[in-house]
Amino acid sequence: MSRTPALAVRDAVLDPGSFLSWDSPPVQVPTSEAYRRELDAAQAKSGLDESVITGEGTVFGRRVAVLACEFDFLAGSIGVAAAERITEAIQRATAERLPLLASPSSGGTRMQEGTVAFLQMVKIAAAVELHKRAHLPYIVYLRHPTTGGVFASWGSLGHVTAAEPGALIGFLGPRVYEHLYGEQFPEGVQTAENLFRHGVIDGVVPVEALRSVLDRTLAVLVDAPGTPPPAPSAQSIPDIPAWDSVTASRRADRPGAEYVLAHGTTKPVPLSGTGGDTSQMLLALARFGDQPAVVLGQQRIGTLGPAALREARRGMALAVSLRLPLVSLIDTRGPALSVEAEQGGLAGEIARCLAELVTLDTPTVSVLLGQGSGGPALAMVPADRVLAAQHGWLAPLPPEGASAIVFRDTDHAPELSAAQGIRSADLLLNGIVDTIVDERPDAADEPLEFTTRLSMTIAAALYELRTMPDTERLGLRLHRYRRIGLTPR
Repeated sequence: MSRTPALAVRDAVLDPGSFLSWDSPPVQVPTSEAYRRELDAAQAKSGLDESVITGEGTVFGRRVAVLACEFDFLAGSIGVAAAERITEAIQRATAERLPLLASPSSGGTRMQEGTVAFLQMVKIAAAVELHKRAHLPYIVYLRHPTTGGVFASWGSLGHVTAAEPGALIGFLGPRVYEHLYGEQFPEGVQTAENLFRHGVIDGVVPVEALRSVLDRTLAVLVDAPGTPPPAPSAQSIPDIPAWDSVTASRRADRPGAEYVLAHGTTKPVPLSGTGGDTSQMLLALARFGDQPAVVLGQQRIGTLGPAALREARRGMALAVSLRLPLVSLIDTRGPALSVEAEQGGLAGEIARCLAELVTLDTPTVSVLLGQGSGGPALAMVPADRVLAAQHGWLAPLPPEGASAIVFRDTDHAPELSAAQGIRSADLLLNGIVDTIVDERPDAADEPLEFTTRLSMTIAAALYELRTMPDTERLGLRLHRYRRIGLTPR
């Protein structure tokens, strides 16, 4: 496939006429006569003085730092001079508190400079990590081709990572593999589309659509929160049996996390795990009533395994790194019960999710959207504010499982669902839930209206939490879970 030049990416993304180059003449490094001829030829071919350009511009008026590799300059390879230019640009973006868009197109480190060039990836990765620790966005757009040390360092550190369609993306380039092992690398593995299917990257985006996607991403990551609409007025919640809620929560037409993201948010940007046909966890950037957040949502397509909870932990880390609130939408039949789940460390993933979420250094809102069964539900519950749909519920096991343990049958499930206090009204009484979002009478019968009320309630909670000092917020959260079951509401 054809390659997209660095200048074309720059011009496709930035507001016309806004680019300001940060490039100074490349630092001088020792060169042989043959290498000098290669550098001269690369400059003549590409029209650039090195394999990377850096600078800043605006995207719909927002200042953004940009760096992009040029493959026509020695295959976009990174030597000492290119690495120094990249590192200086990242450090400047950090100092000026700018979001950074990096667009590699590279065969890796520059063989002509050997191990010294190889070690340049260390300082670039360090600069990227410090940029992220300053809570500044780092967005990566991988172009055809990106391989080797570039992909294995700063090309794989993005908060958000996309690639152009059809791009060759991989660690070991296919030509190297063929010469080393005497056979061709399996076809179709090192492609942007395949990596997206496997959750390695967040999306496949044509260069002509990159500006629009970047605009939506920055709208969540950079634009200031607004004032949310008032939360819907509280309605009296009818005293319905817990089993009726369990039954309602299992309706196939009930709005789930995907529906809430599509109809209850603005500027949604789906991330890794939301595009594959077997993904059990939705992860996205979005705004609820003009309040930005990282969104986690359990998909209603089966039980949850360890991979889904690793995706949840990615969302938690993303929220902390970007200083965004985290909204978790809980709707699960329970944990996967399989050899693969056990060997994949499901119990450990539940434990890590639970421990990280309850101590997370950012505002958190959890929503019992429907079924809240078992460890995967508990792992996403602890938050500063816990909301529940009227028919949402939370239990150690599905009621049938509890009945099997206590009575050795499933016939007593309705009785146990009432006795265990799993329904939203009981959770409110016991201090586990803060607010119930009513259904009139069932979210499945009024999905859009229910989702609008839920979104407004989430937005109000996010706005309230944003104004609270961090130490106070975390202290209250920890005190809340320290006291559950010890004192009445």
